[in-house]
Amino acid sequence: MNERTLGASPGDRFESSARPVSATRYVTPLREGGSLPAIVEGDDLGTYVLKFRGAGQGVGVLIAELVCGEIARTLGLPQPDTVLVQLDPALARSEPDPEIQALIKASAGLNLALDYLPGSFAFDPAVGPIPDADLASAIIWFDAFITNVDRTARNTNLLIWHKKLWLIDNGAALYFQYNWDGYMERSRLPFPQVKDHVLLPWADRIPQADANAVDLLTPDVLADIVSLIPDEWLGDTPLFASAPAHRAAYLAYFLSRLQAPRAFAQEAIRAHDQLV
Repeated sequence: MNERTLGASPGDRFESSARPVSATRYVTPLREGGSLPAIVEGDDLGTYVLKFRGAGQGVGVLIAELVCGEIARTLGLPQPDTVLVQLDPALARSEPDPEIQALIKASAGLNLALDYLPGSFAFDPAVGPIPDADLASAIIWFDAFITNVDRTARNTNLLIWHKKLWLIDNGAALYFQYNWDGYMERSRLPFPQVKDHVLLPWADRIPQADANAVDLLTPDVLADIVSLIPDEWLGDTPLFASAPAHRAAYLAYFLSRLQAPRAFAQEAIRAHDQLV
């Protein structure tokens, strides 16, 4: 499990946790949400939560999970490691549920999975543990940057594991990728949904989180992160002539979103101040 320290030096070299793995056994489905993720075993003897490319909104969710997970790790946020999983449709033979059989067959090829955290449980703000102001503010900034609409009290997408908070399920982020028209203009927009973020009451250091994140997310680091998107997950829109052009559009969006003034950070600060 790779993890950077919150507030790590901007001079640190970017190192991705993403590595190739082949799924060797389908263990059990996780019947949460509409995408039916599953626990699988890999040929590295690891156990993972697999996100299927054939489910729901397809590879867009996988791209969001991959890119946002690497951004989170760059910021020093606690995020399970990511692996790129080759899935053999033959694994469907041992699954009696025809819906899951169809999902496995539709997801043949390259998928994405997160390191499984055994014994973890969902974060409940009424129970805690509540993160300190630095961590809460960094997570708020991160979710506003990636436009993650799915970290609310209703569905926190946060786990407690070994008495520590962990981020999961970034697949609802980067919703701009489902409509590329005017995406550069939309990169400059605020993120009003931040007012519903489950950690907002404890995030009183968002200006400091903003300054730290901008130092860490350099153009070179973001370019390295975007370069991880596999070619086979790209090229599904006629707007881009090639996978590299499609990949470059993600980078252009992020670089534009980081330019000052950052409306999303200002919106997050304003939303927190209105709670006081």
